[in-house]
Amino acid sequence: MRVNFTVNGRQQEADDVWEGESLLYVLRERMGLPGSKNACEQGECGSCTVRLDGVPVCSCLVAAGQVEGREVVTVEGLADFAAHRSEAHPGSGCASGACGTTLDQARRWEAGPTGEQPGDTGELSPIQQAFIDAGAVQCGFCTPGLLVAADELLERNPEPSDADIREALSGNLCRCTGYEKILDAVRLAAARAEETV
Repeated sequence: MRVNFTVNGRQQEADDVWEGESLLYVLRERMGLPGSKNACEQGECGSCTVRLDGVPVCSCLVAAGQVEGREVVTVEGLADFAAHRSEAHPGSGCASGACGTTLDQARRWEAGPTGEQPGDTGELSPIQQAFIDAGAVQCGFCTPGLLVAADELLERNPEPSDADIREALSGNLCRCTGYEKILDAVRLAAARAEETV
């Protein structure tokens, strides 16, 4: 089957997708977007987390055919998505599922010419920069899923409590950090966003 959907603000088409193929496989192997990691393939670790119509999902559990006509944001598109939010919705965020759900809306936050890969701008989203500044990245395997989940949390709740952060990231496992630096990074991103409002 052929699947047409939007990935990081660009219309994409995947041909010869078989019925049981996962969104994770299509993103990594067919589209060359390796940011979402293939680890447990059971939806337990969160390393393959992407946003599907604004909602964080484990892409290993989503059949590729389910994304027909829908919007996917991967870790490679976080910087572009964050730039869109700051330009189109200053001081707030996109309601989950409200931004980028149509091709016309998605084109507004497209980073560059069609030939470029998402993320080629060299800029980082606020949550990506906070992860670096707080030392929340170690081996990096879990980082893409954590970034996507944390970005969605901060869009939905710009002033999260520690309990909110723990709940939002509860589906993401990390074996290196002990989680404290990850929590620090989300707190840092939230504090920086509050300063700019």
